[in-house]
Amino acid sequence: MAHDIPAILETVRTFVREQLYPLEPRFLSQPLRELMPVLEERRQQVRRLGLWAPHIPREEGGAGLALPAFARVSEELGRTPLGHYVFGCQAPDVGNMELLLRHGTPAQRERYLSPLIRGEIRSCFAMTEPGRAGSNPVWLETTARRDGGHYVIRGRKWFASAADGAAFAIVMAVTDADAKPHRRASQILVPTDTPGWTLVRNIPVMGHAGEGYFSHGEIELADCRVPVENRLGEEGSGFQLAQERLGPGRIHHAMRWIGVAERALDLHCARAASRELRPGVPLGSRQSVQHDIADSRAEIDAARLLVLDTAERLEAEGGQGARVRISLIKFYVAGVLDRVLDRAVQAHGALGLTDDTVLGSMWRHERAARIYDGPDEVHKSVVARQVLKGYGVDVEV
Repeated sequence: MAHDIPAILETVRTFVREQLYPLEPRFLSQPLRELMPVLEERRQQVRRLGLWAPHIPREEGGAGLALPAFARVSEELGRTPLGHYVFGCQAPDVGNMELLLRHGTPAQRERYLSPLIRGEIRSCFAMTEPGRAGSNPVWLETTARRDGGHYVIRGRKWFASAADGAAFAIVMAVTDADAKPHRRASQILVPTDTPGWTLVRNIPVMGHAGEGYFSHGEIELADCRVPVENRLGEEGSGFQLAQERLGPGRIHHAMRWIGVAERALDLHCARAASRELRPGVPLGSRQSVQHDIADSRAEIDAARLLVLDTAERLEAEGGQGARVRISLIKFYVAGVLDRVLDRAVQAHGALGLTDDTVLGSMWRHERAARIYDGPDEVHKSVVARQVLKGYGVDVEV
């Protein structure tokens, strides 16, 4: 059955505005655990609307949207920090679900995927390490030593988003140090109640450590022993699976960023219209403010078209065919988001730095967009190398 995408988008837009925006002051001022019962009520409402887990096929318990359609929904959900969680498609669960759908064994899917889709548990993804450059996923210290029918995992990970309260992690670890660089690591499912697993801390980001699914954990794995059957895919396929996970993931992220940017621009415009410099003279009467709004409007619209075109290409050509475009949207949309948020904060003055609006929280958390999943510089080099090949220039990596 075909989806009526415009109707779905209007339903999501109305739900976000009427059911989630009013919760943001509590989200910004109270411990997350106090808000969780209300968020669970909203999740039940989403289920009744038939829009739960929009990225998951219907036969698996989701709404069954194709990637370009889900990208549009992701934009609408990105307008509030609560959106993706309430609709069952928050990172990093969304990427972990997709990995388990494609590569999980029947036993793995039953134990980990099914309750994840139902929203009964959460997960995290543990790849980045404090002692290694996060932009180089083939250079890892964490090891998974084979011991009979088990792997014994030792190492330390950090910036594992949503590790606080996660039921399991997908851990990337070196299983064969002597293999070629892109075949050294594997991805292994590790329940967080495994002896030797320790959540060391939630890492403070600009003074806020966060909690639950709004946190970034540092994890120690001290001889965590898990069955070999917990490995995802074949041994040595960790890098390949990481790249596969990041393709659709960058579409998800980029469209969420566009939603954040749209919300920031909406707040920017409302501030320009309502704030008076003196009686009867609104902030928006100033040309510099007008130019900032025009720049933000143009950049957001251009970014959206670029991402939606990339989503179409990814569906048609697969991750390898769309690889360069995926790098292109990663740095371009992250840069747009950074600039749009900065302009909106500037228009709010000191208020923009506080948690009296959602802007301060957005800026605090979304500055990382230009760093995670590969920093801007890495993705720009990927794109530039491909462009230069057309001119007969082979740039060494």
